[in-house]
Amino acid sequence: MTSKPFDVSCSDYLHDHFQAKFESALIDEICQEGKLKKIDEYTELISVGDTITDIPLIVSGSLKVFTEDKNGEELLLYYLEFGDTCAITLKCCTSASKSTVSAMTEKPSEILFIPVVNMEKWMIKYHSWRAFVLDSYHTRMNEMLQAVDNLAFHNMEERLFKYLSDRARVLGSIELHLTHHQIAIDLHSSRVVISRLMKKLEKDKILKQYRNRIELLKFNLKKT
Repeated sequence: MTSKPFDVSCSDYLHDHFQAKFESALIDEICQEGKLKKIDEYTELISVGDTITDIPLIVSGSLKVFTEDKNGEELLLYYLEFGDTCAITLKCCTSASKSTVSAMTEKPSEILFIPVVNMEKWMIKYHSWRAFVLDSYHTRMNEMLQAVDNLAFHNMEERLFKYLSDRARVLGSIELHLTHHQIAIDLHSSRVVISRLMKKLEKDKILKQYRNRIELLKFNLKKT
């Protein structure tokens, strides 16, 4: 993983960003224990099988969390945005196991890395941290159930539109720089199938396609 040094006061910055989420004393401890870094886009932070040493807390940007089968094919699980952390990472912290997922930045991001030794200590010491962890489990579990639901009960066209909509919301733009091959990997499909469905969505005036770029025409950036 490559990162760029963070050039602002950690304490002031985190108090501004997280005062509504955590107690002031907890933010002070986070500043003392954690490392705030700027990460380039498309940087893999962790891979399946890696030992978990830090809990990632997203300050800005976004992460794509996915799993892989034995053949190396990917399946998108969920995205992480501001104030999010990975529930699977939290679970690994409590059981001293290795990561069952991979995570990669979707755009330039600021991420706070908190050593896992603080996980259980803060669960006891700070109500806001305990609530944050439990809410993270709940939210990520719902997103994974939704991913399973999409696989089991939705056709590929519906899954494709939801994937593009979710990505646009996370990135804050209706313009997506994607290839059909990249989409096929995330949706566990083939490039041929994705290309056919993209042509149909374009014909239905849901999107426009350019070279390695997609513009969504029917989409609201606000989270619903």
